Amino acid sequence: MTKKSAKEVRLGIGLGATSAIAWGVDTVIIGIIIASTPFKEAVMLAPIIAAFMHDFFSSIWISLFMIIRGEFINVLKVFPTKSGAILILGALSGGPLAMSFYFLGIQNAGVTYAASIASIFPGIGAVLAYFFLKEKMNKKTWSGVVLSIIGVIVLAYVPTKFDAESNFFIGILFSLGAAIFWGLEGVIGAWGMRGREVVPLYAINIRQITSALSYGIILVPLMHGYPLVFEAATSSIVWVIVIAGLLGTANYSLYYSSIDKIGAARGQSLNNTYVFWAIVTEIIFIGTAVNFQFVIGAIIVILGSILVSGSVKRS
Repeated sequence: MTKKSAKEVRLGIGLGATSAIAWGVDTVIIGIIIASTPFKEAVMLAPIIAAFMHDFFSSIWISLFMIIRGEFINVLKVFPTKSGAILILGALSGGPLAMSFYFLGIQNAGVTYAASIASIFPGIGAVLAYFFLKEKMNKKTWSGVVLSIIGVIVLAYVPTKFDAESNFFIGILFSLGAAIFWGLEGVIGAWGMRGREVVPLYAINIRQITSALSYGIILVPLMHGYPLVFEAATSSIVWVIVIAGLLGTANYSLYYSSIDKIGAARGQSLNNTYVFWAIVTEIIFIGTAVNFQFVIGAIIVILGSILVSGSVKRS
């Protein structure tokens, strides 16, 4: 490994780790948004509308940033290219699909459980990256995948929840769905950024615009959700959503930059430590109690992610 490549890897690791902090805090804020008025009065619509507004404001933030840099025109030029089409596909996977599943997971299983269950996405991404991007995996990598799955089983096994709150297991399934689509997004995003005309900030701008448009043009009208959008936009909670959108922009910009430098599997694994920051944020600011089973499960998931992160190399 050259000195330059070693420096680039360290930068990629730092970017991935920092993205996790932004996403962990954002996860808790998302939970607060869904539990607030007017969202709490629209149980079925709330996760979808919150996801739309989150990605809408995120797309505004990143587009303004690119306009200020004088590079937004370059972003628009990427859209009709092959790389642009690939990034749009990744955006649909990680945006409307993964985010909707994730928000539904938060609503039905709670922030800490949804964050932990969805955190197996690096294992899924590592397997996909091995087959489609030819990123090498060794025994430690596979051990990390297995550990992540075991951690999820530990987290999900709550017999009393099955008897009293059947929605808990629905939330677990939604969170698993989010993990699958996020795993796909990382791999598709890495593939799309292989084009010479694409840099990570262009990719994230395309991602957020595509996600916001797909929600706004298809999902929200289909669910007759615009009355709730306008109600939320005229309430005080809109400022919390604006902040969440900024954090989402920071997370994805750092995340895509990390993937570009160190590969999909390693970038995803580092971003995956957001579960730790989500728990820390909840404990400090909300006072959430975390039981022993949750702590053990979360530790296993994180250890599995570390194994994946430390042992995957780009071919």
